[in-house]
Amino acid sequence: MTEIVSYKQHGAVAVITLNRPDALNAFTAELSLQAQLALERGADDDDVRVIVLTGEGRSFSAGADLKAGFEGRSVFGKLHYEYRPVFSAIATMSKPVIAAVPGSAAGIGMSLALHCDLLVMAENAFLLSPFTTISLVPDGGLSWLLVRQLGYRRAFQLSVESERIAANRCVELGLANKAVPAEDLQSVALEWAQMLAKRAPRSLEATKKTMRHAIDNDWASTWNLEADWQHALAGSEDNIEGVSAFFEKREPNFKGK
Repeated sequence: MTEIVSYKQHGAVAVITLNRPDALNAFTAELSLQAQLALERGADDDDVRVIVLTGEGRSFSAGADLKAGFEGRSVFGKLHYEYRPVFSAIATMSKPVIAAVPGSAAGIGMSLALHCDLLVMAENAFLLSPFTTISLVPDGGLSWLLVRQLGYRRAFQLSVESERIAANRCVELGLANKAVPAEDLQSVALEWAQMLAKRAPRSLEATKKTMRHAIDNDWASTWNLEADWQHALAGSEDNIEGVSAFFEKREPNFKGK
């Protein structure tokens, strides 16, 4: 039987693939659970330093599977107990998660892509918030993500008009980091992840946690968190290795210590 979510490891990089291509990787209860478990597996594996999250076929994810419906759950239960654990796994893990978006990322799929730490899109891909076309509201934290990135008016317009946001436009708006030829998407994402995997793991963790804290908190508390992390990292094995490598003009060998 084909795995609904596949997990493959390439050295220090785990590639997690939503694998319902015939349904454009639309979310069901089972896909949500398997995505959560795959993300937790990557988070708990000390040999994995970076995760790539992508979709099989011509879509990252078309969003919720409307044919499957709520599968016996209320919409409240589906959001809180199926979708939210997937998103929490990304936000709380210490490792960077790169979304690699082929084709469309719509609805909860758009929310998931934007929730990742970094985002690379195929040049023919797009993001879509289609909720107002079916009399629903953006979910998966999409309102929070869009307003913080774009400001209220632009976020509201993109949502209520259900505009397809092309990859290059996403880069212009700061919603995505890169747009690359579709045939190069997976190799670019993997190469990017492998490059980041050479960085000091504790530094990546500290930077991710501090910047996610900064989104919702004030300057003073962010300063304090930076200071706490700097105190913890200064003089560590990886810090000493990084400084030595700098002066010796060689590539550092970080061990996460």
